[in-house]
Formats: sequence, structure tokens, C-alpha cells
Amino acid sequence: MQVGLIGCGNMARALARGWGRPLLCADPLAERARALAAEVGGEALASNGDVARHADLVVLCHKPAQLKEVAREIAPYAKAVASILAATPLQALRDAYPDQPVYRFIPSLPVEVRQGAVVQGADAATALGGGGAAGGDGGDETLGAAVAELFAELGTLVVLDDALVDVAMGLMSCAPAYVALVAEAQVDAGVRRGIPAAQGARLVVQTLAGTAELLRRRDYDMVGVRREVTSPGGLTARGLDALERAGLRSAFSEALDAVLERGTR
Repeated sequence: MQVGLIGCGNMARALARGWGRPLLCADPLAERARALAAEVGGEALASNGDVARHADLVVLCHKPAQLKEVAREIAPYAKAVASILAATPLQALRDAYPDQPVYRFIPSLPVEVRQGAVVQGADAATALGGGGAAGGDGGDETLGAAVAELFAELGTLVVLDDALVDVAMGLMSCAPAYVALVAEAQVDAGVRRGIPAAQGARLVVQTLAGTAELLRRRDYDMVGVRREVTSPGGLTARGLDALERAGLRSAFSEALDAVLERGTR
């Protein structure tokens, strides 16, 4: 499947690096498209329309506000369309591309190293059924399965009711920044107590990575893992109490509310 990217910003680069295959690229900044094409062994084309003509699947990586503008350029030529646009539901994609199969995905930045979370939007009945080839129009189940498999290469693919995709985006697409901030805060706390920043970073990042793998192997039993580390009245219990008193849970809840509030404006 020849994939073409419309837009070559940060997330498009992460997708391209994760897929690790030649792609067709177009971007308003021609040099950005050329640089990405050179990196993955692909080709930068002169226009969005050229990408649509030559790609089997066009992946929309442009700004959400440009949906209709880009559709006018590529809809006559596109064979199938996948979108990673924030706050752009399936129905908006169907309206912009009425004659093509359309798919909606929201990836997270770690797709670059094939460790990302990817949400696929689907109609409610399909999402409840747990189908992996959800969200496409046109009745081509083989194509839908191939597109889902393409994005599943990048990490963990989860199919959700399209109405919940923006909520999921607030959990996982924004989360690499949150996790980086948490890691930075932990390293800073160690530096305050004398740990050199470089060594502190290695300790914290490995602990985060190892804990994530442990949670996967323990079937996402977060409470169980937390209790294993926490002896009654022990050091971890004291640390957790301090985090709770500082408002850790409410801070993450407020962060999600802030993301969703902004997305509805």
C-alpha cells in the first residue's frame, strides 16, 4: 500500500519514522516535505493533488481548519483517506470526502518508536463489536482491515465509538507531554537532593518504561502493582500521601477537562 502524507509536521514525521517505509509527502513548506522524504526514502511531490493521484491511502496530517480546503484539492483523486486531525469526527470526514472510504485515527508521539497508542474512531455499533477494521465507508472490508493493520504496526490500536475519540485524545495523544513533565519533575526533585541530572534521568525514565511493561504483563492491574510497592506505613505510602495531598488526581482530571473544553470551542 502506497501511503501519502498531506502535511509533514511533528506527528506526520512520527508516523513516517514508525512505518519506516518510503512515503509520498506534500507540505506548504516544501523543504520540510523534502527532508522527510529523504529521511524515509520516499518522494516529496509538488502538490497535495499529486500525492492523492499516486497514493493508495492519503493520510491527512494538516491543520484541522484546513479540512475543506484540502478536500477541494484532493477529493477528485484520492482513493481512500485516513485522518489524524484533532477534533474532526468521522461525519465531518464523510462530508468532506463523500466518495471515498474514510478512516479516523488519533496517534500518540511514541508511534515514532512503534510504542504508541492509536485510537480508531468507529460508529457506535462497530466499536461495541470490537472490530479492528472500523470507521471506513464504502463497504470494502479488506481495505478497512489493511488500513487498521497499518496503524496497528505503530503500537497498540484501540477502537472506540467516534464520540469518545476526543476524550481518548486527552488521555493518550496529549500524554507524552504530561509524562515528560512528570519525569522532569521527578528528576528535579532528585537534583534538589543531590542526584546529578543525567543519572537521575536514566533512573526515572527506565522506571517509567519498566513500570509500563510490568502493567501490560499484569493485565493493566494498576492498583495491584501500586499495592505491591506500598508497604503499610512505609516510605512509598508516605510519598503517595504527599502526591494525593498535592492534588495529583485532580490535576490530571482538570487537564483532561481543559483539553475537551478547548476542543469544543
